Amino acid sequence: MKDFLHIIRSAPLFSGVSDTELTAMLACLKAEKKSFPKEAFVLQAGDTAASIGLVLLGTVLVIQEDIWGNRNILSKAGPGQTFAAAYACAPGSRLNVSVVADTPITVLFLNVERILTVCPSACSCHSHMIRNLLGELAVKNLQFSEKLTHVGQRSTRSKIMSYLSAEAQRLGTYELDIPFSRQQLADYLCVERSGLSLELGKMKKDGLLDYHKSHFVLKV
Repeated sequence: MKDFLHIIRSAPLFSGVSDTELTAMLACLKAEKKSFPKEAFVLQAGDTAASIGLVLLGTVLVIQEDIWGNRNILSKAGPGQTFAAAYACAPGSRLNVSVVADTPITVLFLNVERILTVCPSACSCHSHMIRNLLGELAVKNLQFSEKLTHVGQRSTRSKIMSYLSAEAQRLGTYELDIPFSRQQLADYLCVERSGLSLELGKMKKDGLLDYHKSHFVLKV
């Protein structure tokens, strides 16, 4: 666990928790570290979740798949970021999403009941954690709302422009690296990969942007 303390310490979920409190807090939350190979299911649709997942190493994809295997990527989480928080906070609710390892990963699972229930020693860090958890849930909700804005556009070009514009505004630059591969971007925007690649080529020809793999330069 000590190899990942710098990641845990920097995670928004542990903001305001001192180094002294952190070790005790991890024990209090029954923190359990697990590793998964690439493409393994960390959680599957239909499961219930009693713990929040905190990524320590690698990245995970939160996806929805229909019975024919069509994939819709909802979000991606890397080191210091969480997943399944909303489901863990709703006891007994079954996931309608799956969490898949995008790379070999290491995850820290934190028992949400231990976060929401003040322990007998009344650790002051519990109040920090609860506030941080509410912040995490709010951020996830905003990210999902943003995705709905992108996929709600009428054309593939409009979806691409909506997504890249939002990323450029968030990062404060017209030159950026996106966290998705080409197939993942297509799955995130709910379009066919061939149509996405074709439209990107047209946008490049029209002088709207330039790109190489996941690196984009927007021209305005």
